[in-house]
Amino acid sequence: MGGATTEPADEKPAVYYANCAEAKRAGAAPLHRGEPGYRKALDRDGDGVACET
Repeated sequence: MGGATTEPADEKPAVYYANCAEAKRAGAAPLHRGEPGYRKALDRDGDGVACET
C-alpha cells in the first residue's frame, strides 16, 4: 500500500549520451535513428545518423 512504485521487469532503462564523445567511449557510435541513445541534437546534418565522425 505504500507510495513506492516499481518498473515492469521487461522495461529497459533509457539510453542517453550527453554528447558524441560519450557515445564513442561507450562504443555505441555511430547511432542511427530508432536506436537507443539516438537523438536529433547529436545528428548534426539531420541524415538519421548521429556521431558519425
